[in-house]
Amino acid sequence: MSNIFLFIRRYFNFLFFLVLQGFSLFMLFNYNRYHNAIFMGVANEITGKVYLQYNRVEYYFQLKRTNDSLVKANERLYNLLKQDFQMPDTVNKIAIDTIRIDSLKKFRKFLYMAAKVVGNSVNAPNNYIRLGRGSLQGVSQDLGVIDANGAVVGTVVGVSDNFSVVMSLLHKQSNISGKLKKTGETGSVIWDGIDPRFVVLKDIAKGVKVSKGDSVITSGFSDKFPYGNLIGTVVEVINEKSTNNYTLRLKTAANFYNLEFLYIIDNMQKNEPEKLLKKIQKINE
Repeated sequence: MSNIFLFIRRYFNFLFFLVLQGFSLFMLFNYNRYHNAIFMGVANEITGKVYLQYNRVEYYFQLKRTNDSLVKANERLYNLLKQDFQMPDTVNKIAIDTIRIDSLKKFRKFLYMAAKVVGNSVNAPNNYIRLGRGSLQGVSQDLGVIDANGAVVGTVVGVSDNFSVVMSLLHKQSNISGKLKKTGETGSVIWDGIDPRFVVLKDIAKGVKVSKGDSVITSGFSDKFPYGNLIGTVVEVINEKSTNNYTLRLKTAANFYNLEFLYIIDNMQKNEPEKLLKKIQKINE
């Protein structure tokens, strides 16, 4: 113990300098948007590369499971091809089954981009997932992310050249619009920070008939996810005595303990309705 105090006494000035230096950097990066953005970009790039090297070793021990997930993902994407296009409503349109898919490019709504998981957390209050795909590979912020089976995983919140960071569904600030598949009522899906296997669906009126095993899917109201991606299944119906709503406890459809390859969803038609809405709002101001 005496040696510790002797060490602190001898290097007190240097240690005090390090403390002040650390505090200064914290203040600089935390309260200055420009420096914070630069720091986050560099940090994402460095941590992404570290996780990528680590996962290359682990990757070879999981090839079979990876191949199985890719086969399922490809099968699902082939089955959903028609849902990835959205054409304007018309009563006089003549449909031709043999039309070439290239001619429908301008009608494509959702584009799916595969990305390898290079880092993941599940036990923190706010969890993030790191992916080995960034802006140079077509990723941008505010894109939805699903797993190989189409289950909702989270939303892209940060992007560097070759990596991206996803706010997991297991994040206290995560808020996704969910819908009861059987009855159609919508609510907000959030995480209570208790168990990584479960999330909750809020704002479901008590007059709605809900039972265990009911599916909760994406509502399609958000520009991040198409309609119908599975979020979870009801395992408990909680009667909130102080309100007129239920709180539904859901078991997540995605297994957050075992994420290898994910799919980033780019809504290629989201800008047009946003511009139209802003135009109308501006006119009515």
